[in-house]
Amino acid sequence: QVQLVESGGGLVQAGGSLRLSCAASGRTFSRHTMGWFRQAPGQEREFVGGITWSGGSTDYADSVKGQFTISRDNAKNTVYLQMNSLKPEDTAVYYCAADVRRLAFTIARMTANYEYWGQGTQVTVSS
Repeated sequence: QVQLVESGGGLVQAGGSLRLSCAASGRTFSRHTMGWFRQAPGQEREFVGGITWSGGSTDYADSVKGQFTISRDNAKNTVYLQMNSLKPEDTAVYYCAADVRRLAFTIARMTANYEYWGQGTQVTVSS
C-alpha cells in the first residue's frame, strides 16, 4: 500500500517555474515506478512523465520534453517534478501515481497501469 500526497502547485506567470513534490508513505515506495499525470478541465488525464524505481530511467511526453524534469529521492520517499518555462497550456491538476508493478524497468504511460494516486495539486499559468 502506498499513499501519495502532492504539493507545490500554485499560480505562476508564463515563463516561470514550479517544483512539485509527491511524498509517499508505505514501505514499497522505492520499488515502484512513479508517474506524473495532468488533467485540464474537460480533458482526459494525460501522461506527463515517469521515473523508474531506481531513478535510472525517465520518460516524458513530447509536449514537456526538455521543459520538465522528474527526479526521486528514495531515502525521503519523495518524487519531484521540476517545471520550467511554463506556458498557459500547462495549466492543469497534476497527479503523481505509483505503478502497480514493482522493480519494473519500463515506464508505463497509461493510467490503467498505475494503482496508487495522489489527490492532485493545481497548477495555473497566467499569460
